[in-house]
Amino acid sequence: MRYKGRQNTMSYKIFVINTGSTSTKISLYEDEKEIFTKSISHQDELINKSDDFQEQLHMRLQFVRSYLDEKCFDIKELSCVVARGGMLLPVKSGAYVVNELMLDRVERRPVMEHASNFAAPIGYDIAKEAGVPSYIYDAVMTDEITDIARISGMPDIPRASTSHVLNTRAMAIKYAKSIGKKYEDLNIIVAHLGGGISINLHHKAQIIDLVSDDEGPFSPERAGRVPCRELINLCYSGKFDKKTMQRKLRGNGGLKAYLNTIDAREVEKMISEGDEYAELIYQAMAYQIAKGIGELATVVEGKTDVIILTGGIAYSKILTSWIKNRVSFISPVEIMPGENEMEALAYGALRVLRGEEIAKEYTE
Repeated sequence: MRYKGRQNTMSYKIFVINTGSTSTKISLYEDEKEIFTKSISHQDELINKSDDFQEQLHMRLQFVRSYLDEKCFDIKELSCVVARGGMLLPVKSGAYVVNELMLDRVERRPVMEHASNFAAPIGYDIAKEAGVPSYIYDAVMTDEITDIARISGMPDIPRASTSHVLNTRAMAIKYAKSIGKKYEDLNIIVAHLGGGISINLHHKAQIIDLVSDDEGPFSPERAGRVPCRELINLCYSGKFDKKTMQRKLRGNGGLKAYLNTIDAREVEKMISEGDEYAELIYQAMAYQIAKGIGELATVVEGKTDVIILTGGIAYSKILTSWIKNRVSFISPVEIMPGENEMEALAYGALRVLRGEEIAKEYTE
């Protein structure tokens, strides 16, 4: 069964939940307007005191409820609740109704342990009391890539669909609307520039191929694509254990490995003070991002309507100018900075409530 919102001109109040490793972000939107937002930080001792999922879930839920009490907000005013999608089996893009099967998956049988798994259960609990629908939107495990795109060169390791779906799809939809065209009629390449960098190709309203954060550009803290033979040699050198190698790829790679910082603003300060090595490394990151964009342009034979640069580092004028100089021959480049995850969730749910999209039922 699929669910479609009512088509009318009434306003909607949407409660948004996005759980991270050490925080729970919540927002209230009335239609497209943000009424309030709060990032609730969780002290390490509370997060780390137990590996029990239900204990952490209860703790996060109580923090959210306490904040709503502080705001004196009556949840009965809500039209729906929307949460970040967790580690489900692969799903399509867009909205899904939170159901018992989905809750069972993220709470008891997650594809991977991840902080996003807490969001849907919290949202469902609040929505149930409010008597309104509960959704997820553009889940982490969204997978729409084509069969040919899955081929890696090693049957043991098929390519997986892992990218910053939530923000990149929201920016693609927003751009299409801004020029008076339909999202499904455009070919759009979106590069998300953040702590991790991923690039994806939107064709007929689906992400049909991508460059994930471990097969493309390095980023502030991730190594990205590295020479495979040398990586194997390093893994078997006896110098590093598995955990250390994993941290070399994710957490201690990229800018962190070269310049000992994950803050692009610090790198730009180094450059302004005449650090030529910092400039080389920063240019190399832009260079690799541009290569990834060019790689995806070939999938649609160069027929790309726009290239969008988004994410936190898209605020960097120097980095985006370097990228733009290399890829503007493919198509126009739009800079849409910020991570925009809360807005993306709210706007996705709003489209469902307005009847512009249909929320799907989660099945396995």
